Amino acid sequence: MNKSHLLKHLQTMSELTNTKAKRIHKLHEVSKMILETGNARPFIVANSDFISAVTPSDFITLFDEIIQQGTPMEEVKMLTNKLLNIFHIPISEYSRVAPKAGSFLDVLEQNNREMEQVLDEIRPIFKAFVKDAKNKELHAGLSRLFRKLEVFAKHYSIKENVLFPVIEQAWLDYRCLQIMWSFHDDIRRNIKSVLEQLVQSEIDFKLFNRCIGDVFFNMLAIKFREERILFPYVLSTIPENQLNSLQVEAFKLGYPYIQPPKPIIKEERPDVESGMANLGTGLLSIEQIKLIFNHLPVDITFVDEQNKVKFFSSPAKRIFPRTVAIIGRDVSNCHPKESVHVVEQIVESFKKGKKSQADFWIKMRGEFILIRYFAVRDVLGNYKGVIEVSQEVSEIRALEGEKRLLDW
Repeated sequence: MNKSHLLKHLQTMSELTNTKAKRIHKLHEVSKMILETGNARPFIVANSDFISAVTPSDFITLFDEIIQQGTPMEEVKMLTNKLLNIFHIPISEYSRVAPKAGSFLDVLEQNNREMEQVLDEIRPIFKAFVKDAKNKELHAGLSRLFRKLEVFAKHYSIKENVLFPVIEQAWLDYRCLQIMWSFHDDIRRNIKSVLEQLVQSEIDFKLFNRCIGDVFFNMLAIKFREERILFPYVLSTIPENQLNSLQVEAFKLGYPYIQPPKPIIKEERPDVESGMANLGTGLLSIEQIKLIFNHLPVDITFVDEQNKVKFFSSPAKRIFPRTVAIIGRDVSNCHPKESVHVVEQIVESFKKGKKSQADFWIKMRGEFILIRYFAVRDVLGNYKGVIEVSQEVSEIRALEGEKRLLDW
């Protein structure tokens, strides 16, 4: 390449890499190639200079746009893995904004390091167990470590219920979070599958090995994407005091391993005017209403006619995690990408008056959970929202005959 061609090439690359819009355009180009052919080798060969010019936040915008295009989630996740592998080195080498010691994001990163240590402990035991599956000591060690790894799901719950709602309010390009949430669910399912295999008399090692391989890959990949892409961008776009306030809600949900000092939690006092609320069938104070909701043995969440979460109850035993961060959140953003279409279908049917109730039941952590959705309408039949009611019903399902006498 002669001098004039070299200068022209450098000028072209400068124009390309100095604007985010052009970088995103190039990323769409390689994404299309991967989705259509599964191979990006031609792009890599032709664009080596570009690969080193991307910034981590480019991928937040890219995946937001890809999600909005309606690309199926499984294809998006495949693309995510391949694309971030191509750009792994420039993302790793990009100077990141690090969280302050003891801050909300720093505690999440401390828990990440603990999680990685658990994986490091699992690795040699797993390799030995595959060769000697009858070894009770190896079996017990693997079971213990995977139960410990299962606790790390609290980390994902904090992200989904505390951090993600704040990001959704701050960013226009927040939809990349749906991909991360889907990977969270994959990790949960695979850890559960490993633990279920470990209590079987015969282990299906093809399934067992695949699940463990996926656990390692996904957990380490999510750690990298948090610390090199998501968290630095959060720190550069969301005020520090707002992030620090999230420590209170995260503390309520509970961190998996590393616990920060207990934050100062101000006593919640309802905004009460003098007088009582006339409910039509009685007069109650705001405090009484709150106590009634929180003493019912069910999780109740109310979403208004604008699809915004307006209220949830706080029973002694929660079934699904909830934090005040979800108040005002669009209900579509409160569910994983794979299942959100079901919620949207229910809400749409309720709004159109086609249906007024939808029921589901699932098995979770050894419990039988009944989940019911009810349309809320005013006296004229106008749609005003939806109530989600979740209840653990194992004891109710086991009832037989009658009980007419007090036995305590």
